[in-house]
Amino acid sequence: MKSLTSLWSSVAHEMATRCCTSAIRDITTVTDRVEHEGLSFLAITLANFGKATEKWLDQGFVDPSEVPSFKKNPRTGLPAFLQGFRDRVFDPCSGALLDDPDIEAIYAMRQLTLMFSKIALPSETREGSRSAVVTPRRERRAMSEFVQCEQDVRESDARLDPQYMEDFKRVSNMLYSTLFAKVDRDVHWGRIVPRHGPGAVADRISSNAKYASHTWTARLEEMFPSSEFLIPNRGFIPDLEADLNILEPGAEIPVRVITVPKTLKAPRVIAIEPAAMQYVQQGISDSIRAALKEDGFLSRMIGIDDQDPNREMARRGSLSGDLATLDLSEASDRVSYEHVRAMLQDFPELLRAVDATRSRKARVPGHGVIRLAKYASMGSALCFPMEAMVFLTIIFLGIERELSAPLSPRTCKRLSEQVRVFGDDLIVPRDYVLSVVNELETFGHRVNVSKSFWNGRFRESCGREYYDGHDVSIVKVREVFPTRRQDASGVIAIVALRNQFYWSGLWQTTAWLDKHIERLIRVFPNVAPSSPLLGRESCLGYQFQTLHPKYFSPITKGYFEVSESPRDPLEGSGALLKCLLRTPVTGFGLPKPVITRTAVDVASVDAEHLERSGRPERVSIKLGWRSPV
Repeated sequence: MKSLTSLWSSVAHEMATRCCTSAIRDITTVTDRVEHEGLSFLAITLANFGKATEKWLDQGFVDPSEVPSFKKNPRTGLPAFLQGFRDRVFDPCSGALLDDPDIEAIYAMRQLTLMFSKIALPSETREGSRSAVVTPRRERRAMSEFVQCEQDVRESDARLDPQYMEDFKRVSNMLYSTLFAKVDRDVHWGRIVPRHGPGAVADRISSNAKYASHTWTARLEEMFPSSEFLIPNRGFIPDLEADLNILEPGAEIPVRVITVPKTLKAPRVIAIEPAAMQYVQQGISDSIRAALKEDGFLSRMIGIDDQDPNREMARRGSLSGDLATLDLSEASDRVSYEHVRAMLQDFPELLRAVDATRSRKARVPGHGVIRLAKYASMGSALCFPMEAMVFLTIIFLGIERELSAPLSPRTCKRLSEQVRVFGDDLIVPRDYVLSVVNELETFGHRVNVSKSFWNGRFRESCGREYYDGHDVSIVKVREVFPTRRQDASGVIAIVALRNQFYWSGLWQTTAWLDKHIERLIRVFPNVAPSSPLLGRESCLGYQFQTLHPKYFSPITKGYFEVSESPRDPLEGSGALLKCLLRTPVTGFGLPKPVITRTAVDVASVDAEHLERSGRPERVSIKLGWRSPV
């Protein structure tokens, strides 16, 4: 805890120098309160002050009532904490936003208050690995909120005017008819190529064991026959068909709802899908993504892989004020399956495929097995693209309400440069923002007001924040500092943190971290950002000690990460299936059309993929010679 307080003090001193003010009283306040309140002050109380600061920037004045846990200046009634920085942004007497606020001071206030907002307490589980703590009380609360969210979705569906659903279907058809037609044809002609993802599955089987699984569902069998999707060479391996376990709807494996660390305040809830469902979901998702990339109109508005367009639009919005950034709470958990069905209603093959790959039940700790009204939680391979398309449809419905006239393709095309969706990060024209917010709430979604901005010059999207065109994004500490070199994950994290501080320009803080790191690892060379070594990144370049005896390339001594996938042997038909899934054919039994998507032969990049597979169980660091480049 002391090291985190020292880090905060170092940042405060450096930012005070840059802003020509003093942070001595602020450092005393933080030191005293951390001593009495612990990490929760840094991660929760201080973060709440930072969120209030963002709201003040958006609304244009300081509201002291939003930070009740901080002392007020008896003369002005404004918070006394960070007063030296705040007075360069807001009027010292009235608290009104200055006409020309100091951008450095805005950055300083955000860095000093939100630096620990994403930190998680570590729990040492095994040598060289870490996992963050999710307390039983917070987990129970998260599960109760998950179940309550299900009830909210059902009630929202029951309240929604049928005419709104008709409008939703009309607008979605106007936006996605070409895309859905392409994916519908892929389903019809058997061009869906399934694949297994790297994550856990509800069946609780290992990574390679997924390929040897013979569990299928009756719903999947209707659209995706097991003879073509599970059996790599039908007729030559007849015993497999006899071993198949076809589950009827009532016997299907429910998704497994779990919590994963997000912040100290609350965990994130995800749902782990059964292997069979995830297997085909990945194939449909790949088809949707390929069709989306080919569509110039939709690819401008829906982000799947690239967050930079959202960030650039947020920067433009902060400069001009004509774009608003919206953030949704529990975004994926509030997407109703009824809305997805309405969107796909005119594409029967795709609708049947999506329905067959959707899990209908969830096992929630403390609540048993419940039936799902939502389309899917995070964990489904189709969750991300489907929620994006639902949100985009609702955005255009909100614009249509404001215009009081049906949308035309021409109007949508004109607005395509001002609308973009990446997951739950939405960007909409400011002129229509209130109507869009109202429409989102009508369809059962909740706009996170504390992270949505449209009034002032502050905007946030996809992890980047801007004020008046200036990037005021900050560096966040994700883990408490390691105390020994054997804590490999902690060492890797603190080196990454050091390099983030360096590239953000906080060089005095970087020097403080250098000394801290050198006490953990005795060798800490200058390296390039692309180097495998744990080292100092610097705009002055890298250093090397000698040349490789065989390749004559520069090498230097340092620590590097060592990890190995767990042993997970795979043989027989499962091994054949895994290898064939990397070839550019869509079927494994009868001849199928050749697809044009790029295929990867896994053996060419991992010679041991049939012996080892899955995410490494532990990480360690080792001292040796590697390239500094």
